[in-house]
Amino acid sequence: MQAVKNNGSKIEIALAKALWEKGFRYRKNDKTVFGKPDFTFKGLKIAVFCDSEFWHGKDWIKKKHEHKSNIEF
Repeated sequence: MQAVKNNGSKIEIALAKALWEKGFRYRKNDKTVFGKPDFTFKGLKIAVFCDSEFWHGKDWIKKKHEHKSNIEF
């Protein structure tokens, strides 16, 4: 867990470059906003979180049938 980075991932860098090319100006990893989102647009009151597949849905297609409890959810 110590080696897991909280910023500077490939997804975050790719999104940052795309946003910058489109002319959007943002703040990265703003600690003043609740949850410390990856990108914030304070003027628009928008927060963007970049969640990779490593933690959120890794191999979901294969493992979704392994859940034994609360299947309806």
